[in-house]
Amino acid sequence: MTAVPLPEGLPEDLPEGLPQDRRADRPLPGGRTDTWRHPPLVRITHWINVTAVVVLIMSGLNILAAHPHLYWGLDSRFDAPWMSFDHIPRWAMIPPARNLAEARDWHFFFAWVFVLNGLIYLAWVLWSGRLKRRLWPSRGDLAHLGPSIVEHARLRFPKDEQARAYNVLQKLAYLAMILVILPMMLVTGLSMSPGFNAIGGILLELMGGRQSARTLHFLSAALIVGFIVVHVGLVIWTGLFNNLRAMITGWFILEPSRPDPEEPR
Repeated sequence: MTAVPLPEGLPEDLPEGLPQDRRADRPLPGGRTDTWRHPPLVRITHWINVTAVVVLIMSGLNILAAHPHLYWGLDSRFDAPWMSFDHIPRWAMIPPARNLAEARDWHFFFAWVFVLNGLIYLAWVLWSGRLKRRLWPSRGDLAHLGPSIVEHARLRFPKDEQARAYNVLQKLAYLAMILVILPMMLVTGLSMSPGFNAIGGILLELMGGRQSARTLHFLSAALIVGFIVVHVGLVIWTGLFNNLRAMITGWFILEPSRPDPEEPR
């Protein structure tokens, strides 16, 4: 049986059994186009992940506050920490007061929420082909890496048909987060668990010791915070309402193309 190509403007990852015309582009006044961007599972796992990561960061700060020093290797040498923190504000912690036992309960519970939610998302994007189709950069994408860096540096982002697909920097950032940084946070967290060490102690050795694992766990969390700050900033800059609407309803509005005033005529 030969595959029937989808009509122009239809996404390739339609839910099975859903009529294709329900996800076709919808014309709007002013030459705008309402296009289907995020399937339900992407939106649900996104918001679960947002909740889990925020709680993990805030409860992790409470755990860090119990001993606000980081080291490398096996031992914690109190006279020579690699990094120290003078003060962690209460408003940034869960619970909002220093409570190591309760913070660990929050942290471990939402760590499993994060892991299970991530596994569901990863299995789906692999099974549906969305990872290759929407996130994996093509040769053409990589060839456009330099111009894309310049566009981002100038804070100029397309809102027309070019916004239908992720740009190469978005793809690389999402892949780094999904395939490198988030797994690193998981692995370093597991390597510090006494229960996990009892059945897989080699992981702690690969991390270079408990203190190295703790420091790598913190660095992974710091990279995630950096990603969140940049991501939220770009969501606001490129259109807060449109981006939030897409992640809530699945629909994203494309603006009509306009000539670039800086392009030579």
